[in-house]
Amino acid sequence: MSDIIRRDPRAEWIMRNRLHPLHDQYMSQEEGGEVRGPSGLIRKFPHKVGFIGPNGIKRIDRLKGNSSAPKGKRSAAAQEVQLPLHKVDSPDYYIMVVADMVGGRLTGHDKDILGLAHKLIAEQGGNGAVVAVCFGEVKEENFDTAGVDRVLHIEGEAFEGYAPEARVQALAKVEAQYTVKHWLFPDSIHGGCDLASRLSARLGERPATQAWQVNAEQTVSRGASASLDITRQTPKILMLLEECADAIDETRHEATPITLDDVAVSAATIKDKGLMAVDPNAIPMAEAEFILSAGNGIHNWDQFHEAAKVLGATEGASRVAVDDGFMPRSRQVGATGTWVTARVYIAVGISGAIQHMQGIGQVDKVIAINTDAGCDMVKRAALSVIGDSEEILAELMKLAAEHKQTSLSDQAEENSNAA
Repeated sequence: MSDIIRRDPRAEWIMRNRLHPLHDQYMSQEEGGEVRGPSGLIRKFPHKVGFIGPNGIKRIDRLKGNSSAPKGKRSAAAQEVQLPLHKVDSPDYYIMVVADMVGGRLTGHDKDILGLAHKLIAEQGGNGAVVAVCFGEVKEENFDTAGVDRVLHIEGEAFEGYAPEARVQALAKVEAQYTVKHWLFPDSIHGGCDLASRLSARLGERPATQAWQVNAEQTVSRGASASLDITRQTPKILMLLEECADAIDETRHEATPITLDDVAVSAATIKDKGLMAVDPNAIPMAEAEFILSAGNGIHNWDQFHEAAKVLGATEGASRVAVDDGFMPRSRQVGATGTWVTARVYIAVGISGAIQHMQGIGQVDKVIAINTDAGCDMVKRAALSVIGDSEEILAELMKLAAEHKQTSLSDQAEENSNAA
């Protein structure tokens, strides 16, 4: 009887549950990444952080070390393993992705288009490279994991702000200097559609707009207010919808900088006068980029409205806050309200009911302020602050006011120096 190998279901469950306080203790006994299976045979343990699967994909730590177990081993194991590097030496041709780069960073829309660019290269064959073309300030630090083989950053005062004429001249120079097989633009309100139309007129090309299914041979575009599909041969210039392809997530790329010869920019007929100040609450919820949303955890509503004003955020609310009469129905976020696509969504005192989570599914960054560290909104958030919402909003307004004062002082100093 002593030779019979017995399994310990409790130990197996603890090793699978990374939130268990004894998880690290049991995992340390399996440092080799192997466990004994039900038949007594030694087998690989796929739940181990850093485990490399048959396709070369690592198991990552989605909690980023934020569990209740001791930190250190888990995040270190995840950092040691890197995605396989995809290299392109001496490309035969390029696919140019002119990214929106809202706020200086790649959007989810941009990443979908980068994924499509690699799909086109795989179908067309040859030694092709994907180039991210960027204008103005660039804050993106993860070009490599987004699928960018080359980065073309076009800088200069002439290309800052809304400068479509200068940017089209630069893109025409890119067309002349490099072997470009396709130009890919986001079909968006952030400038991609406008710039693609201008480049098409400049090059004499007939672009595909509202494209959502694309391969090397044909393109399917939305037409007649998305009531019908239009199929045509894949052109050189495409304006693409979101989710036109899957973003890159299994490879790492070089993101090597490339240069562009000097561009002779002619005098602009369009002058950028800067952004106009608007009431954030006048912006439709579905189009707002920065939303401060209130839930059942808000008790000082005057402070909440003041915080939204100081931060320059559009106000939102959970269904509970709306049903209780604190916010109008037009401000409700969720499956039974408005589906939002904000770049930043601050959820104050919102636990995260399933209908609300559906409504913020396309939000880029969620910040949660809550007293419950285990609520669903905190799990969804990229940044969580656990504490009393009234105290946190007061401190947030104080910091915003200090930042604004510092900016005004710096601006005044620059103006005096210029004078």
